Amino acid sequence: MTATDIRPQLGRSQEQELPQTGCESVPAAPRPILKSAGHVIVDSLAAHGVERTYVVPGESFLDVLDGLHRSDIETIVCRHEGGAAYMAEADGKLNQRPGVAMVTRGPGAANAHVGLHTAWQDSTPMLLFVGLIPFAHRDREAFQEFDIKAWFDTGAKRVMVLDHAERASEIVAEAMFAAMSGRPGPVVVGLPEDILRDLIDPTLHPAIPVAHGGMSSNDVEALKAALASSKKPLFVTGGNDWTQSAADQLTAWLERHRIPAAAEWRTQGTVSFDSPSYVGPIGYGRPRPTYDLLEETDLLVFVGTVPGDVITDGFVCRQDWSKKNFLVTIDPSLRGRSGPVSRQILAKPEAFVRDLAGIDLQVKEEWKTWTGQMRAEQESFAALPPSTPTPGPARMDTLMAHLVPTLPEDALVTFGAGEHTNWAHRYFPTRRYASMISARNGSMGYSIPSAVAASLAEPRRRVVTIAGDGEFLMNGQELATAAQYGATPLVIVMDNQEYGTIRTHQERHYPERVSGTQLKNPDFGMMATAFGGFGITVTEDKDVPAALDRALAAIEKDGVFALIHLVVEQRVKAYQATG
Repeated sequence: MTATDIRPQLGRSQEQELPQTGCESVPAAPRPILKSAGHVIVDSLAAHGVERTYVVPGESFLDVLDGLHRSDIETIVCRHEGGAAYMAEADGKLNQRPGVAMVTRGPGAANAHVGLHTAWQDSTPMLLFVGLIPFAHRDREAFQEFDIKAWFDTGAKRVMVLDHAERASEIVAEAMFAAMSGRPGPVVVGLPEDILRDLIDPTLHPAIPVAHGGMSSNDVEALKAALASSKKPLFVTGGNDWTQSAADQLTAWLERHRIPAAAEWRTQGTVSFDSPSYVGPIGYGRPRPTYDLLEETDLLVFVGTVPGDVITDGFVCRQDWSKKNFLVTIDPSLRGRSGPVSRQILAKPEAFVRDLAGIDLQVKEEWKTWTGQMRAEQESFAALPPSTPTPGPARMDTLMAHLVPTLPEDALVTFGAGEHTNWAHRYFPTRRYASMISARNGSMGYSIPSAVAASLAEPRRRVVTIAGDGEFLMNGQELATAAQYGATPLVIVMDNQEYGTIRTHQERHYPERVSGTQLKNPDFGMMATAFGGFGITVTEDKDVPAALDRALAAIEKDGVFALIHLVVEQRVKAYQATG
C-alpha cells in the first residue's frame, strides 16, 4: 500500500506512521513518520532560514497554511496579493536569501505579478508560491485555472510545479538555489491542492550551495593595469547581492586609494553617505555633476550591476567602445548591459571585494583631486535646506531639514516611484547596506508594503517611507497589516494632487494640455488613525516641525506606525535634475 493509497484513511495534513508489512515474528524496523507535502514545504523553508512569509490565503494551499500553523515561520497576512509580493521582494533585498510570498490561483496570481516584475528587473531573490487547482482537474477550465508557466515564464528565473509530492523538499531547495544563483531573481512554484495533501517521507533535501566566483590572476592583473593607467577612475556599486562586510571592505579600500564611488539608482548605502569616496547616485533624477561622471571618467568599474538603461540615460551615455568599462557581476549573460565591455569579472560582490583587498596601488595626485572635486559637489548637493519654516503651504524641504538630524546611524528609507522620491535620493543619509529599499523598475505602490516588511525584518531600526499621494493609495491598505503585526514605520505622504512625474513628461511634450494626471484625495491622516496608527495632516509649513515631533513620539511611546500627510504645492520640485 502506498502513501497515496492510505491518504483517505489517514486524513489530511497529519503526521502518520507507515504501516507494517511482512512476518510479525521478525523484529520490526522503526516505522518512519509521514507528513503531507504541504507540511514538508514549510519545514524546508524553515531549514533554509526563512523567518516569515507574506500571504493572502486561498483554499488552494490550505495544507501549507496548516503547516505554517505549527511552524516557527511567522505568517504575515496581507490585504492584497500585490502588497504581499512587494513585501516579499523587499524582504529579499534586506536578507541574504529570498523573500517568500504565497497567493492563490488565477486572480491571486495575477495580482502578485507586479511584485514579480519588480524582483525580475531589480535582481531580487524571491519565491512566489501559487496554489493551483487539483491535478485531476487540469486542462478542463476549472474554477480559476490558468497556465502558470505561460503566465510567468518570461518574468521569472524558473517556474516549477509540484506534480510529484515526494519532490516537495527538493523543489524548495531548487527554487532557493535558482533565486540566489547567478544574477538573483524571482522563482515561481505552483502547488496543486490535492498533491499538497499526499503523505510522504519528510526527510529534507539539503540546501544547494551557490557559487560566488572571484577574480582570477588574469583578472587581478588586468584590473591593476587599468587602474594604474587611469587618471579618473570611478566605481559604481549596485544590485542586491551585497553583505555589510563586503560594503565595509570596499569602502575602506576606496578611501585608502582615494578613488570615488557612485551608487546605482535607488541603491544608496553600499558606500556610506558620509564616506569621502562617496560621490552620489546615478540614475533618473540625478544631479548634473554625477551625470557628467559617466563621460568624464576614463575607467568605470561596475560592481554588482551593469550599465543599463537608467544609468546610461536611455542607452545614450557611455556608449563609445574606446572607453574602459570593467563589469563585476556573477551573471555570465550580462543581461541588461549597455555600452562597452573591456572585461567581465565573474564574481559576486563579496568575492570580488575579498580579492580586491589584495591589490595595493600607489595613490595618484590625480585621484585625490578627482575624488575631492566630486565629493565636494555631492556634499553641496546633499546639504540640508534651512530648517526655519516659511509662510505658506507645507514643504518637503522643511520636513527633511527637521527629520534628518533625528535619524540614527542605521536609519532605513523605502519608497516607490514618483518625483517625491527625489527628497530621499538627495537628503536621506544612507550609511550602511541596506539602507535604501526601492523599486528600480519604477513600480508604484511599493512604499507602504516595503516599509512594513523592513520594519518587521529590522524592528530596532528607524524605518521611514516617502510616498506620493497617487502611489500611496495603490497599497495604502497594507497599513492594516502594519497595525496587525506591530510594524512601526514613519510614513510621509507628499500630496501634490497629481501623478507628478507623468505631469512633468506631459508638460514637456504637450505643454499646457494637462490630461489624465490630476487627483482629488481624502484626508490621509484620518485614514491612518482609522487603521490603528498615528495620523496627522499638515497644510501649513509652520506646523511641520511639531507634526514630525508628534509622529516620532507616537512611534517611540505608543509602538505604532505614524503617518504625516503633507499637503504641498502642486508643482513642487526637489531640484532641477536630469532624466
